[in-house]
Amino acid sequence: MLNVSASPHIHSGESTRRIMLDVLIALSPALIAAIFNYGFRALLVTAVCVISAVFFEWGFNKLCKKPCTIGDLSAAVTGTILAFNLPVSIPLWQAAFGSLVAIVVVKGLFGGLGKNFANPAITGRIAMFLSFSNTMSDWTYKPLLSADVISSATPLAMIQAGEKVRILDLLLGMHGGCIGETCILALLLGFAYLLRRRVITWHTPVVYIGTVFVLSLIFGHNPILQILSGGLFLSAIFMATDYVTTPTTAWGKVIFGLGCGLLTILIRLFGSYSEGVSFAVLFMNILTPYISKWTETKPFGGMKA
Repeated sequence: MLNVSASPHIHSGESTRRIMLDVLIALSPALIAAIFNYGFRALLVTAVCVISAVFFEWGFNKLCKKPCTIGDLSAAVTGTILAFNLPVSIPLWQAAFGSLVAIVVVKGLFGGLGKNFANPAITGRIAMFLSFSNTMSDWTYKPLLSADVISSATPLAMIQAGEKVRILDLLLGMHGGCIGETCILALLLGFAYLLRRRVITWHTPVVYIGTVFVLSLIFGHNPILQILSGGLFLSAIFMATDYVTTPTTAWGKVIFGLGCGLLTILIRLFGSYSEGVSFAVLFMNILTPYISKWTETKPFGGMKA
């Protein structure tokens, strides 16, 4: 007799803690590259974001008399990704404020992991950008092997100003930008690891980056420079693939990636802001419930009442 029942039908044995640990491992090459390119302050900013995120999650659960959830490592992942979206020169108290917004406002007040409507790290980053626009646009840094402090515009700002940008510098992260977004090779290592571990699928990252590439070509801009600049790879690999705030179906992931790519290129090319990935992903997070409903699979049978 065929037993028809609701999903899930298969348990992989993976836990939230194991998945989050895989994400942290995938983020580690970008952190190493950030320390090399920006000095040990990159590690300090990341540590402050992670420690404060874990503390705020513990404190919020304690205040609300909820079970302690810091052991699932989701707060650590949020803190790391938030740090990767910040300039290395950011004041440490502002970094902690970003963690407060991400963990308490976006995650905790909506019910905790699995119930937040938007990616906490992205929302925390946008809140910081709106609150601390000057420090969030300060690209002064000191490379680990250099005695000089360097002040440089981001590649996207340089492109808009008509300045020349070297592709090798974009691949290695040797330019101004946020801590974890600049070294493309390190991010690709993390992407390969997540694919190998089957933590994420290729659909959203490939479609997101591919959409930006094609639209840049259509609008007459250098597509290689566009995809290698800014936080596109960081966002496509680690934020647009979030289990909670992005669609779960294959076609849903494709639509999500298309929407992110379209919004990113519109903001970059026609808006007053040179970057667009954070706003693009946040807007698509809001549409995720509708995309999931449009692309949900149809069951072949059901239980009799």
